[in-house]
Amino acid sequence: MSRPVRNIVILGSTGSIGRSTLEVAAASGGRLSVLGLTANRSCNRLLQQAQAVRPRWVVATDEPCANRFDWNGLPAETELLVGPSAIESVASHDDVDIVVASIVGSAGLRGTWAAIEKGKTVALANKETLVMAGPLVMHKAAECGATILPVDSEHSAVFQALQAGRREDLNRIVLTASGGPFRGATREQLENVTVTEALAHPTWDMGPKITVDSATMMNKALEIIEARWLFDVPPDRIDVVIHPQSVVHSLVEFKDGSVLAQLSPPDMKLPIQYAMSYPERWDCPAARLDLAETLSLDFSPPDQERFPAIALGHEVARRGGTAGAVLNAANETAVARFLDGQLRFIDIVPACRAVLDNHDFDPSPTLEQLFEFDAWARQEMQRWIGA
Repeated sequence: MSRPVRNIVILGSTGSIGRSTLEVAAASGGRLSVLGLTANRSCNRLLQQAQAVRPRWVVATDEPCANRFDWNGLPAETELLVGPSAIESVASHDDVDIVVASIVGSAGLRGTWAAIEKGKTVALANKETLVMAGPLVMHKAAECGATILPVDSEHSAVFQALQAGRREDLNRIVLTASGGPFRGATREQLENVTVTEALAHPTWDMGPKITVDSATMMNKALEIIEARWLFDVPPDRIDVVIHPQSVVHSLVEFKDGSVLAQLSPPDMKLPIQYAMSYPERWDCPAARLDLAETLSLDFSPPDQERFPAIALGHEVARRGGTAGAVLNAANETAVARFLDGQLRFIDIVPACRAVLDNHDFDPSPTLEQLFEFDAWARQEMQRWIGA
């Protein structure tokens, strides 16, 4: 019996996750059909992708950029849509089965929300969706019959390991962290970090924002918050360990002391594919672990004095409400200012702490109020940097 084709839309197709998703789709033997691609300003790459896969739609969200670009090479069967609202249109279209949510930052929330409202399966690579609006998103998914499957390697590993036991027997989740390029750095060395040094990740090939988050370990703070809502686990049962090889992607511990882990080389194509093939497992174009080779796996606790973002993540996960949206927006702005030379690396997390502490916390915001707090936090961070 032939398997039904799964129609996918890739939100953020020109980024690293989007490009890997296209590789997975190409290797799927026709089981995945790409209906839509979206990008912000990378119009040339978006056009090249459209020429390769010939989707039904391409969306360019930056209107001035899209209007200046020459789209003459677009396939005849592909419709060009321009503007942010078009993302919501394609993500909620009746013909779409799976939405791969890989737009970096808070910009990815509206498209993900539109997909959830229509009961889609969401392959979630945009951790900021749950950081900003975890309770609202998970409630809406349950209400609308949507399925949220994690693409982050850490959360995919937890999701896979949890299938080996009963949820009521779970004791804790352990997220692994490579430690980034500065895991052994002294406080004095961190004071003089350059942009080039921060972008030199020892294991993963990621975009600049996520790479800087890995260097500050803010990525683990955001992942703690994401795991708290995705798996409905109290923050005090979510731990972080440093694992520089990035082979064990996360672990779960059950109450009898059994610890289960998911292992694979650091290649995002595996968790991307599993989110789209679930509950099936398909042959995957990702690299495979060769256990015939000598393999060392090291684990150590993070130094939370040098990397205070982890404690910040636990705090925000406990508070909920508007705290996640404020932290996320403050961090996005701080990282952007570091990348353009306006903020020191070592000041990113303290600046986020200052903005978080200065906001009027609301324990039960609406979605629109979260976007208002997002905008406020960005303005406040700019004011803090300029002070």
